[in-house]
Amino acid sequence: MYAKVIVDISNSEVDKVFDYDLDKYDLQPGYRVIVPFGKNEIEGYIIGISETTDCPKDKIKKIIKPIDNLPVIGKEFLELMEFMRRKYHLRIVDVLRLFIPAQMRGDRVKELTRKYAYVNEEYLLLPVDNFIKPTAIAQREIYQYLTEVKSASLTELNENFSASALRNLVARGIVSLTDKQLRRVPYSQTEDDIKTDFVLSEDQNNAFETICNSDFNKFLLHGVTGSGKTEVYIRCISQVIKQGKTAIMLVPEISLTPQILRTFRTRFGDKVALLHSGLSVGERFDEWQRLLTGEAVIAVGARSAIFAPLKNIGIIIIDEEHDSSYNSESNPRYFTSEVAEFRQSYNDCKIVYGSATPSIESFYRTEIGELQLIKMPKRVKSRPLPDIEVVNMCEELYQGNNGVFSEKLQDELFKCIKAGNQAIIFINRRGYSSFVMCKKCGYVAKCEACDVSLVYHKDEDVLKCHYCNNRYSMLDVCPNCGSEHIRQGYVGTQKVAETLQEMFPNEKVLRMDNDTTRGKDSHLKILSEFASGKAKILVGTQMVAKGHDFPNVTLVGIVDADMSLHFADFRSAERTYQLITQVAGRAGRDDKVGKVVLQTYSPHHYVYKFALTNDYMGFYKKELNLREVTKYPPFSKLVRILVQSEDELKAQQNLKKIYDVINEFAVDHPDNFAFLSAMKSPMKKIQLKYRVQILMRIVKNEDETISTVYKAIDDNVDKKVSCFVEINPNSLY
Repeated sequence: MYAKVIVDISNSEVDKVFDYDLDKYDLQPGYRVIVPFGKNEIEGYIIGISETTDCPKDKIKKIIKPIDNLPVIGKEFLELMEFMRRKYHLRIVDVLRLFIPAQMRGDRVKELTRKYAYVNEEYLLLPVDNFIKPTAIAQREIYQYLTEVKSASLTELNENFSASALRNLVARGIVSLTDKQLRRVPYSQTEDDIKTDFVLSEDQNNAFETICNSDFNKFLLHGVTGSGKTEVYIRCISQVIKQGKTAIMLVPEISLTPQILRTFRTRFGDKVALLHSGLSVGERFDEWQRLLTGEAVIAVGARSAIFAPLKNIGIIIIDEEHDSSYNSESNPRYFTSEVAEFRQSYNDCKIVYGSATPSIESFYRTEIGELQLIKMPKRVKSRPLPDIEVVNMCEELYQGNNGVFSEKLQDELFKCIKAGNQAIIFINRRGYSSFVMCKKCGYVAKCEACDVSLVYHKDEDVLKCHYCNNRYSMLDVCPNCGSEHIRQGYVGTQKVAETLQEMFPNEKVLRMDNDTTRGKDSHLKILSEFASGKAKILVGTQMVAKGHDFPNVTLVGIVDADMSLHFADFRSAERTYQLITQVAGRAGRDDKVGKVVLQTYSPHHYVYKFALTNDYMGFYKKELNLREVTKYPPFSKLVRILVQSEDELKAQQNLKKIYDVINEFAVDHPDNFAFLSAMKSPMKKIQLKYRVQILMRIVKNEDETISTVYKAIDDNVDKKVSCFVEINPNSLY
């Protein structure tokens, strides 16, 4: 018998099946194995078994050994591998690597075991005097303790009893030692004090009944912030668990997972496992193993949890489905929703997309019958949505206020803190200032490796590149003209937090962004401190906008609502509406009334008109009409081909060869395209690589056209040139 093996090398030249003799091993597809490859021994994945081979028998090498004692990639994942390879034009090995914790490769993580001691059964039936002398007090103490607790760790026994007495008992066979696996439990310190005696509202009950009893399998749950979507998810999962099935629950941000995990552990105990990149290596491995072995049956986590090794899935839930983090923007690129729908189809289960601000594409799917729409238009207990007040910052400047906060936001902050309540201040820009510029000559400090301006971080007194993490000293004088007149640009979270601390010297101000959440469990520490009331103000980027539930938050301040509005991106209005609605939804979630102050330089933009009245349908219809006229998604597939190289000329030459092939196809099939053009990327260089791109909007025969695109790339990309295809990308930068 022969094994079809993919070797664990991410290189297109070896991304193909190699045949190996199974020799004495009885293995199935899905096993990891060690195989000889060239002069080396390397890990590989068995993806098939065959009785015959087309290779000459003298060229066939034998598998050296299996790595695991069971197949770690199941039949479903082998089919998913093929789907993703074709759909996203990926290397097989890059897909397979998604299915197991990265540290399993190369044996970089192992089961955590400890030595445990127990009394051998034959001695439990005999009088203790028969084998331990009355004078051997230390031995008798150990024996007595072990008969009471059944077993105890060697560490515990050595700390509390005589080590030599224990060695004597082991040497005489009275006590035996065994290795016992210990599970590393993430967020084990979270308290389970959440109320569980919820009575569903009419909207919640309707959503629950519809999902569980409808003949339809795909749903969009459109519920306003605070409408109780999480409780609906829990009830649906509880239903499938009772049926002996499993469940996957996805959330967009790592910062949300401790809160969701705490809620789920209260309801489901140790049936829940957590998967996300913020876990330690050991925790992630153990949680993955619990899912693989069936010890846990509910996977909770961010994007990667869609690959949880569960069988017989009953429901997949994607909360905040509009969030861009569900789309992988680095190799391997994939859409979480498309992977989820493959698993939904394979398991014949339910899939629920949930959001207060669904993506335009998802809501359009309800109109064409691909998703069943369920509405939850009211907050739990009919609590009112927060009142949103728009402040025109142009008028503030005219009146002489050039500070971070408008007079209105300052007034509301003082009222909020005086009343003993809490506030969230949102600004989607980290750091102290977004750029540093010379007032005399206009020089802007930029990264040497990337075509982007550097951001000043005051706490470290350095300039940082947010794309490659390069660091530079802060400027005292302009390197271009020698002037000392250095100006700082738009403020970020660091500057906002500092200003608030000056305004409220007796209150604690917390900051939550990528700079303050790099440590393990840092999200949990910040959120726990804010939830406990130790801090009255939380400043943050979009991390604070999603899903958090703080009953004492009565004020949300949006410092610069325009930040995402004027990007050269067809989704800029949609993203702005979503961010405003989501962050506004953090206010007034309990019995206290919420207030939102939104600062903008474009108060008359249509986005704010719809956001003020929480009119999602009005915004959706306006946006959909614009998309239909311009042939942007959902009325086309937007495809971006990004070519990168450290040699700018080589990048341009490769791009031209690819473009010529696609353009020739477009001339023969003009109805397939609404737009096709080659250009420099708006970010011309990142990490020393020059970037050029082709953009196209495909409106007909999408599969055929995209296949042509992939072939053009395969045939025309040189070595040392990287090329990626992005379909409906989150960003065009």
